[in-house]
Amino acid sequence: MKQHQNGEGANHTQKRLPVKLLYYEQYNRIDTAFYREKQVQGWSRAKKEALMNGNLEELHDLAECTNGTHFSVFKVPDFGSAQSSDEEFLEP
Repeated sequence: MKQHQNGEGANHTQKRLPVKLLYYEQYNRIDTAFYREKQVQGWSRAKKEALMNGNLEELHDLAECTNGTHFSVFKVPDFGSAQSSDEEFLEP
């Protein structure tokens, strides 16, 4: 946060100061955190807002496939609360 407030880091953040932390997840491995960051960056604004607001029902609805190829037996991963750990991503 301190680096972002000082204008260090991504150009996107530098242009939108000051920053305010609305949501975060914790991971033990940088590669897992990077994967998750890229995943969320690809989401729609509505889906990101549902995640930040903790509205898991809306997040689930926005994540559902609407083009008829959705296979409803797949289990949706539980990313937990805003302070998630990466236990489900750790290798045995």
